[in-house]
Amino acid sequence: MKTLGVIGGIGPESTIEYYRLLIRAYRARVPDGSQPAILINSIDMKHMLGLIEANEFARVTEYLVGEIQKLASGGAHCGLLAANTPHVVFDEVSRNSPIPLVSIVEATCNAARTLGLRRLGLFGTGFTMRGQFYPSVFSRAEITLVIPSLDEQAYIHDKYMNELVRGIISPVTRQRLLAMVDRLKEEDRIDGLILGGTELTLILGDVTDCGIPVLDTAKIHVQSVAARLWV
Repeated sequence: MKTLGVIGGIGPESTIEYYRLLIRAYRARVPDGSQPAILINSIDMKHMLGLIEANEFARVTEYLVGEIQKLASGGAHCGLLAANTPHVVFDEVSRNSPIPLVSIVEATCNAARTLGLRRLGLFGTGFTMRGQFYPSVFSRAEITLVIPSLDEQAYIHDKYMNELVRGIISPVTRQRLLAMVDRLKEEDRIDGLILGGTELTLILGDVTDCGIPVLDTAKIHVQSVAARLWV
């Protein structure tokens, strides 16, 4: 059996959800009662985000590659970063990684293309919404990404870092996020929404009635990994 290595802890709440999703995906593909081989390296989110905030991207890459090396030394054959934000350096990390990595951005782009979506809203941390790692991938597929307004970005980032990564799920925050979706639908004509932060799964992952597809990047990422490892 191939072993999956997971860089988790960024943040802890979504890492727990990733584990549940991985187990569920494995059981759906291998219904023989066995369990998958998974190594999880839970790293220091505060340290990583501090480096990103300081634009120390070479050090972010060095840090992540070192943590992936621990997974490879433990026997992992394939790996993933269980978050969107560290994909700001995914290309550099992937080039230096001792094991192949599955990109959450590439997997999400493939899912959007399969659904025929052409104009997608993007929610996530401020690093993700302001970054170029999503647009650079989606532009190659001729898919347009729409980012919330600056005030909305600030709200999403604040609630992400001060509520969601701490496991706090507020109905008030949920309603405000859904109101943002309605605005993007009406004013920017989005035909889908990317939950470009894996903690967003915890507050919006069950949304089915907003009139557009909601792309849960954590679930999409897990399915992409499962298709690669557990066939």
